[in-house]
Amino acid sequence: MTLDVVIMAAGKGTRMKSQRPKVLHTLAGRPLLHHVLDTAATLGARQIVTITGHGAEEVERSIQGREGVVCVRQEPQLGTGHAVQQALPRLAEAGTTLILNGDVPLIEAATAQTLVAACAGERLALLTIELQDPTGYGRIVRSGDGRGGHVVGIVEHKDATPEQRAIREVYTGMMAAPTAQLRRWLAQLKNDNAQGEYYLTDIVAMAVAEGVPVVAAHAASEVEVLGVNSPAQLADLERRYQRREAERLMEAGVRLADPARFDVRGRLVCGTDVEIDVNCVFEGEVRLGDGVRIGANCCIRNAEIQAGAVIHPYTHIDGESGGVIVGEGALVGPFARLRPGARLGPEVHIGNFVEVKNSTLARGAKANHLAYLGDATVGERVNYGAGSITANYDGANKHRTVIEADVHVGSNCVLVAPVTIGAGATIGGGSTISKDAPAGQLTVARAKQVTIPGWQRPQKKKA
Repeated sequence: MTLDVVIMAAGKGTRMKSQRPKVLHTLAGRPLLHHVLDTAATLGARQIVTITGHGAEEVERSIQGREGVVCVRQEPQLGTGHAVQQALPRLAEAGTTLILNGDVPLIEAATAQTLVAACAGERLALLTIELQDPTGYGRIVRSGDGRGGHVVGIVEHKDATPEQRAIREVYTGMMAAPTAQLRRWLAQLKNDNAQGEYYLTDIVAMAVAEGVPVVAAHAASEVEVLGVNSPAQLADLERRYQRREAERLMEAGVRLADPARFDVRGRLVCGTDVEIDVNCVFEGEVRLGDGVRIGANCCIRNAEIQAGAVIHPYTHIDGESGGVIVGEGALVGPFARLRPGARLGPEVHIGNFVEVKNSTLARGAKANHLAYLGDATVGERVNYGAGSITANYDGANKHRTVIEADVHVGSNCVLVAPVTIGAGATIGGGSTISKDAPAGQLTVARAKQVTIPGWQRPQKKKA
């Protein structure tokens, strides 16, 4: 059976009070619309049609290059029915059309598949749920006593009577319809309502009139169908999402000091006996090996932390473009920064206020205090002194520093790249090294200490 997916993403989101299109506001570090597109991509659809409108160029730019996704514009925005009308030229002649909302980000693939199965290319299937507070949602109107009867219509909240507003079963804004019938129903829509808009929900009454079965598929959880219309709703959904992620990890054995103070903005994979303290943020793809401990207030992005490593509090690991690897048993922080391309071997120590960028440190190397290593290759057991830096940039190009095994670099040294420090060498504190230093020897490059007799510090002139 042919399946097309339509995603509604044209709304302005007035209550967000933002210049940014509503569907581009972020949940767990990704735009709302991207969550929906990722789910839709798993459904095996022939095509995903995204309907844009407000901020169309920005929305379309954000999803450019996604395979199987096309955009159509709704200009002006005249309601949900009018929006789907814009997608009609892109839909197959037959099969099923699944309609999702770009501001309802946490719909599960299994729920979407259940909705498609309920349609089966011949029924109109509505995704519904019962809410304690259904304010703002369209109510499901059933025949008979309204509980077990057949679905006969949906009434929008703003058009509902007081009796209808008491109904707790609501339409979530998502449906699956036989595409051929959907085309016919959309052509019959009228805008004789309080808002002067074309409501997609009016097709329910048309289906009933034609004898097409209207069925309800129920969402598994409320969080799947919650939409975002205000900053408060976005913040609430963020916490619900993070709590769900925290529970998933804890069920797998991860120890979270406080699941209410924990954020995943991407994908976090953990081994056994992982411990995570409060206020940690994980972005992109992060892997934590067995026995890893993450201290409080760490930010970790696109990184692999291998077994037994300890990340002390207030450490910032950002593997944005090149990824970061922290080897087994390594110690990092507190207040350390690992930038893209940092590769730490086993048992490496990176201490407080040390920054590492595009550098490899072999087993047992240490940089424990106030140091910078950029574009460097550091050998085993190197001790890199406090206050020392690699001067890797000449104003136009980056150059590499090679520090071979068992080197000791004293405090407050500058290694001016390109330069090689031979194995076992010692660099005297305060040296500026601009030429290769031979292996196994002490190299010192600093001015001779001089005391000037009779020198006096200048005095401030009196007014």
